[in-house]
Amino acid sequence: MELNDLLSALKNPQALQAKANELRQRTAAIVATGQAGGGMVKITLTGEMEMIECAIAPEVIDPADPAMLADLVRAAHHDAVARVQEAMQRQLADSVGGMPSNLFGGGNPFGGF
Repeated sequence: MELNDLLSALKNPQALQAKANELRQRTAAIVATGQAGGGMVKITLTGEMEMIECAIAPEVIDPADPAMLADLVRAAHHDAVARVQEAMQRQLADSVGGMPSNLFGGGNPFGGF
């Protein structure tokens, strides 16, 4: 996106709002799965960071070591968050026509997840 295109967009707030709403909808539709323990724990998140699935293989559940399971869940969640953020950044880059997604500072244009 050229600077002139950006300035034109700023002059038309309705079009800018429509573009922002479209981006929000596309972001909300993202679904990504993170995993840990070689796929023994999987967490699936939406683009709104809502957990829609948590799958844990029975063989990883050890009543004598709940901390290990907690670590695997945490690692799978972290992996899923990273995948959602990557998808968001790709969508943002696509929507602004190749303009760097961190143009206005910060690495995540959607806030701190």
